[in-house]
Parts: sequence; structure tokens; C-alpha cells
Amino acid sequence: MNHTIKMYRAAGSAATLVLLALSIGAAHAGDVKVKLSGDQETPAVTTSATGVGSFSVADDRSLTGTVKTSGLADATVAHIHVGVAGQKGGPVVTLNKLADNEWNVPAGTTLSDADYESFKAGKLYVNVHSAANKGGEIRGQLQP
Repeated sequence: MNHTIKMYRAAGSAATLVLLALSIGAAHAGDVKVKLSGDQETPAVTTSATGVGSFSVADDRSLTGTVKTSGLADATVAHIHVGVAGQKGGPVVTLNKLADNEWNVPAGTTLSDADYESFKAGKLYVNVHSAANKGGEIRGQLQP
């Protein structure tokens, strides 16, 4: 009987580990780190400005994230756009400017079904516009 209890405990522990591993994978499936630079813009921009971002898309399509820039004193606006690398696309989310070098996704932002599919396919990008480069000075592709 003691052997049977040990088998059930082992099976339960193994099942718990599998479920934990699956939930961790699912929770991080929509997490993206991105580096922004002028050479990723379309057309490419010669600039010393750079940026880093971190975004997360949950199963309910809610979006959170931030972008921090460096060397970009005249930033005017930041967006997430639909578009593959090398192509421009329309903005789908306008980011909030928190400080001269920091932006975030507005609270409560949810991607549409089409934008969520674009995200999963790597067809969203973030860019930061400046007074000198109104079409965008630095850009980074969101690759889940």
C-alpha cells in the first residue's frame, strides 16, 4: 500500500511539473524584447539614437510595454505600426510619452484580432518619430 501511495504522489508531482512548464511557456509566449535603430527605419535614417523596448501581449490580446531611447533629444511621438521589416505601415497604437526618453503603452490597450495575428506573424514594429525625422527616426520589429 505504501508503494501505491508513492506512485500516486510521483504521478501527481510529474503532472504538476508538466502543467507548470506549460503555463510558464504560455505566459511568456507574447513577451518581446526589441532594439530600435535608424537603420531599421524605412528608408534607413543615419542617427546615433537608439532604443530598447519590452512588450507583452496576453492571451486576451491586452498589450503592455515600454520603450526607452538614448540620443534622441527631439522625439515627438512613438507608435506601434503594422508592417513587415523594410515596409512602412499604419499606426495601431500611440504610445504615451512618460519622459524625454521613455514611452509606454496606454493602460487598457487591447490589440484587434487582425493586429494580434500581425503580432504573432512578426508584422508589428515600434518606432519613435522626431522633429528632424517626422516619418520615424528609430525603429524595431516586434518578433515574438
